[in-house]
Amino acid sequence: MPNPKRRHSASRRGKRRSHDHLKAPGTSVCTHCLEPKLPHRACPHCGFYKGRQVIEVPET
Repeated sequence: MPNPKRRHSASRRGKRRSHDHLKAPGTSVCTHCLEPKLPHRACPHCGFYKGRQVIEVPET
């Protein structure tokens, strides 16, 4: 098996790794409480989904 003759520079390594970063998940705004939430899921803050309450959220 062939081996590299010279080491790769830090800039070349950085160019290869430039797309390996984490991306923030896409969020939408709840129409009831205006808090950010994941799309196509019930709001964890108020429990509403598509204009109706689908889960009970305990008051804190």
